[in-house]
This record gives sequence, structure tokens and C-alpha cells, in this order.
Amino acid sequence: MPAAKPRILVVEDEPAILAGLLDVLRMRDYDATGVDDGESGLEQGRDPSVDLVLLDVMLPGISGLEVCEGLRRERPNLPILMLTARGSEDDVLQGFQHGADDYVTKPFSLAELIARVEALLRRRVSRGDAVLAPFEVGPFAVDPERMRACADGEEVELTRREVDMLALFSRESGRIVSRRALLHEVWGMEGAERVETRTVDMHIAKLRKKLGSARNLIETIRGEGYRLVA
Repeated sequence: MPAAKPRILVVEDEPAILAGLLDVLRMRDYDATGVDDGESGLEQGRDPSVDLVLLDVMLPGISGLEVCEGLRRERPNLPILMLTARGSEDDVLQGFQHGADDYVTKPFSLAELIARVEALLRRRVSRGDAVLAPFEVGPFAVDPERMRACADGEEVELTRREVDMLALFSRESGRIVSRRALLHEVWGMEGAERVETRTVDMHIAKLRKKLGSARNLIETIRGEGYRLVA
């Protein structure tokens, strides 16, 4: 019996974009359905048969950020890819803070969008129930199962991707980790060398903010990537 097609919900209020996304996803053999407002997106995204949500930020009714936050509370492991026309660092970080796994800025290439979708779905399948062992990064003791980092009695809440980023930096402590390596190892993105994206930089900025006074643990190596200060 053939495996069920991954089911993708597209929440987008511009009819032409919604129709185009559904056509592309169906051509890629996904089971794609679409809605054009936030309330419907939140309602249908709760369905456990939905494997991934493509979510526009600007929606009539409740916003895409509110939909994202609601879905993240009810379905913590649901992959959510935000579509935004506002690509500033603050706008993107706001999406991550509301629970988005990744983002694509309009106008976007269909090749990049499909690469992001495939990476999120592949990551969801490959992760399974595996949990990393606790590890240390600078003054922080990281508990991957609880998705927390603790230093001097203070706890920092992390996302799953932030835990994976810190784990990779910990394994490569003192060595440069390129953006392509991060996309491949943490995002599960195949052919990362062909994808131009600022998503890694946005996640690093958000992670540094959480680390507070220890933000300089992650050093930027211009033109190369990032390095955990040993």
C-alpha cells in the first residue's frame, strides 16, 4: 500500500498566490488544501492529519502571527513556514518568537520554497523520538529534552532548532561552522549550497538575544559562518 501523501495547508488571502502555491504543491505530489483567512487557518491547522502549514503573515481577521502562536501551543511539533512581505530582521524575529520554524520573504522563488518545505517535512520524519543527551555551551547546561538552558540558576527557554544549533556548535567548538553546514545539519536542507537565504542569520540573532550577557559565545566569522568561542 503506497504511503499517504504529506498534507500541506496553505493559509494565504491573495487568490492568485494561493492558487499558484496549491498548483505547485500538487504538481510535487503533495495533498495541498488552502484557506484565505486566519480563523479558518487556525481551525484546519489543528487537524492532526495536517503535516505542514504555509502561513501568510498578513491575513484578514486574526493575523498569521496569532495563528502561528495558537497552532504552536496546540501542536508543538507541527512544521510552520511563514510567508512574509516584510523581510526586516525585526519582522522575521517576530515570526520566530511566535513559533515559526522558518520563513520565506515575498517575492520568493518556487525552488527555494519547495526546498524549505521538503527540509521541514524531512526533518519531522527523521527526528522521530530521538532526544539529544544534555551538553554544555559556555556557562549554560543545555537540557534538550526539556528544551531549556540553565546558567547561574536562570533558565532560558529554547526552540528545538535552537537546541540543535547549540548542539552542532558544541560538537564543533572552536571550529567555523558555515551557513551551508547549518542549513544541512540543522534544517535538513539538501542542496543547501544552491539556496540563498538569511534564515540562519535571523536564527542566530534570536539565539544570541536569548543568551543575554553570553551572546558573544557565538562569534561571526565574516564571509565564513559562525564559531563557538572555545
